[in-house]
Amino acid sequence: MFAESHVPMRLRNILMAESGANDGLGYPFLFFALYLMRLGGAQAIGTWFLMTWVYQVLLSTAIGAVTGYLARKTLRYAETAGWVDKESFLSSSITLALLLVGLCTILGTDDILCCFVAGNSFTWDDWFRVETEDTGLQETMNGLLSMSFFIYFGTIIPWSSFASEGKWQMLVAVVLIMVVRRLPILMASYRLIPAIRTWQDALFAGWFGPIGVSAVFYSIETKKQIDDHPDSNSGRVAELVYPIVCAVVFGSVIVHGVTIPLVLMGRRVKTTLSTSASSIWNQSGHSPFRNLASWYREKRQNKEPDSAQMGPPAYNTSEGATPNESNQPRHIVILDSDSAK
Repeated sequence: MFAESHVPMRLRNILMAESGANDGLGYPFLFFALYLMRLGGAQAIGTWFLMTWVYQVLLSTAIGAVTGYLARKTLRYAETAGWVDKESFLSSSITLALLLVGLCTILGTDDILCCFVAGNSFTWDDWFRVETEDTGLQETMNGLLSMSFFIYFGTIIPWSSFASEGKWQMLVAVVLIMVVRRLPILMASYRLIPAIRTWQDALFAGWFGPIGVSAVFYSIETKKQIDDHPDSNSGRVAELVYPIVCAVVFGSVIVHGVTIPLVLMGRRVKTTLSTSASSIWNQSGHSPFRNLASWYREKRQNKEPDSAQMGPPAYNTSEGATPNESNQPRHIVILDSDSAK
């Protein structure tokens, strides 16, 4: 994979941590806006604190941490005792994720945050990752789920809404969101982040922040909440939020998807040019640009002789030389009648 070959481990770790935390912690901010639309004032803040932070966020975090810890200890004990075969061992992480999604759906809590916390707790000592590193399980599941999401997302894009809401306005919104969302703040504050050491690291981390599964999930959840609790402000929001989010996700898939091929193509072109220049340098002993300059100078001299060589050559006035000697250039002078007189 490109990331494993070209991206340092410190950057990969911080990007994965930021992605999971950002996707999970977006839940309370979404519901804060929804409660303000429905309730307003102090009632919205009180309901938001109790229902969102206490019940959904804190409960999801506790469920994920405890379940991940118990699953790790149980699986390690079963593997040591020989109670689990290789196939069941590899599928344990998938089983844990499905269990937590179903449990959080029944309880009405944040399943994304719960799965993220459970994954951290499950691999806290790095034992499971080391045991499955050579099997290719994580890469296989990542590719399978990613392709499944892209196919699903392609079937639910509201193309007709893009035209009705204004194509140019939608395009400007997508560009501004992708450029301003995280790149400026990372470029300004990367010195405060130990894992990001140079401005090139900050540029990479700020640009590669794809928008995908969680954004679609939150837009669907917003539409669902608005449909369940309609009010005077919700109609227009329900019409706009889903098309805009889908447009941003579509733009992210296209732009971030072609960035890596363009980078690889640029590196290949640069390598080819450097190799050609080095070959010319080795053959001639000096820079190829010097060859080009010499060629141009010689061509110009052959076309336009130097002014110092124009006109009759001077006589050889060295000692013992006379105009009649063989080394003296001969000139034929033609005089008109007036000059002869």
